[in-house]
Amino acid sequence: MDASAMLGLAIPLGLGIAAFGCGIGIGNAVSGAMNAMGRQPEAIGKIQTAMLIGAAFIEALTIYALVMGFVLMGKL
Repeated sequence: MDASAMLGLAIPLGLGIAAFGCGIGIGNAVSGAMNAMGRQPEAIGKIQTAMLIGAAFIEALTIYALVMGFVLMGKL
């Protein structure tokens, strides 16, 4: 197996793992935020803002993985 074949296998696998991990991370973040909003309805604004910022950072990791996938596809 040469390097380009290994890279061709590793790129989609890496993107899949990154997307799976980010999906789990966003699920945990939203779950925690929903529990916190249910327990303290008066703090919904602060909790929601923090959750959206955290979700944006998690999604940024997925986008970085996608960009790296495109960069590595150019190496094939």
